Amino acid sequence: MEKTSPIAERENSTPKKPVSTFILLYAAYIICFIDRSSINIALSYIGTDFHLSTATLGVVASAFFFSYSFMQIPGGWLTDKFGTKQTVIFAITMWSLFTILTGFAWSLVSLLLIRFLFGIGEGAYPSASLKQISEETSYQRRSQATSGIVSSNYVGAAIAPMIMAPIIAGVGWRASFHVMGIIGLVFVFVYILILRPIKPVTASSNSSVKTKIPWSKVLSSSLIWKFFTIVFGLSIITKGLDTWMPTYLLQSRHINLAGIAWLVPLPSIAAGVGAIISGWLMVHFFAKKEKWFIAFASLLATIFMYGMYRSSSLASVISFEVLTYFFKSIAFSGSFAFFASLLTKRAYGSSIGIVNFGGQLAGFLAPIIIGILVESFGGSYSIAFLFLVFAAAIAFVASLTLGNQELQAKKQTAIKDYQTN
Repeated sequence: MEKTSPIAERENSTPKKPVSTFILLYAAYIICFIDRSSINIALSYIGTDFHLSTATLGVVASAFFFSYSFMQIPGGWLTDKFGTKQTVIFAITMWSLFTILTGFAWSLVSLLLIRFLFGIGEGAYPSASLKQISEETSYQRRSQATSGIVSSNYVGAAIAPMIMAPIIAGVGWRASFHVMGIIGLVFVFVYILILRPIKPVTASSNSSVKTKIPWSKVLSSSLIWKFFTIVFGLSIITKGLDTWMPTYLLQSRHINLAGIAWLVPLPSIAAGVGAIISGWLMVHFFAKKEKWFIAFASLLATIFMYGMYRSSSLASVISFEVLTYFFKSIAFSGSFAFFASLLTKRAYGSSIGIVNFGGQLAGFLAPIIIGILVESFGGSYSIAFLFLVFAAAIAFVASLTLGNQELQAKKQTAIKDYQTN
């Protein structure tokens, strides 16, 4: 039996609160997605205030994802090293402070710097939250709990326009960031109050054993990088559409801000439903066939993204966008849910951090690439939609490279690790 670290021993000694933990982490994800979605809703107004071109607005949207994406791997390491609760508190506090500061930006440079620091602050949260879910739930429920927590991403994205559009229209984009940042800071106190103790003490607290994270095995694992590629391709779709669809509807379809308040959430609602049912479908109907579950959903996302590219009417664009988000979400959440079932406890945070790095790297690249493409092709978004078709196809091809024997072997190792630690 492998010797556990002091942190692992403290966490194992803490009474589990699975329901409270899930609700709090779910709520925190919604808050963070409203925070990050606010910049997309406000992008047109920020461009007017600072006199920015379309390509420059793409850089503004990507500044957060640049630092956020590269913080995923260090964030996973911090989670494995210092524990989940401490890392969650650090992440929420930092992103809330920089959300407030976003509303005080006085120039393009200051805005880029604040969004960069915002990304560093929030970057540790995904690994910490996903690992905390795995700690609080049984192995049998890990996949469904993981896909459930991922669904919060889409709920937050769906709620954001309904909350932020009226605030931005009423009092300006700056005030919207102040409000959300304060809500985040209040949430930190709620989290600490409910999930006490944050640093439980045990008889083994004087142990000199240090956490040793198997980085050589983590970084050299081809399986991790295959999931990285799947998540990267799928995330290109949503990160690109999340960033540019509000601007597309405003500029190309000439719909006012009040008009898009109900249109923008529809794809995210569909994605939230897909994420919620993804883990359940995979566990109950695709046991030992998870690879094909992910591949089939990725293929359908590719097909419907192509339909969106070929659409000419607003109704068909929105319809295909909703279907794309739905099946993309099933594939995306299914990937994380399945990957979670393959991980041992010791390297959970580091491994999930690398895979999530793929998703957030897409968040950095997609807005910039789409901004450049739109500007290069005279304001046409068709080329941008075609770019997203190829991204979906990348995820489909990558999912076909997963080896069934390797997957099942990893799952058995994870089960044994859960039983013995």
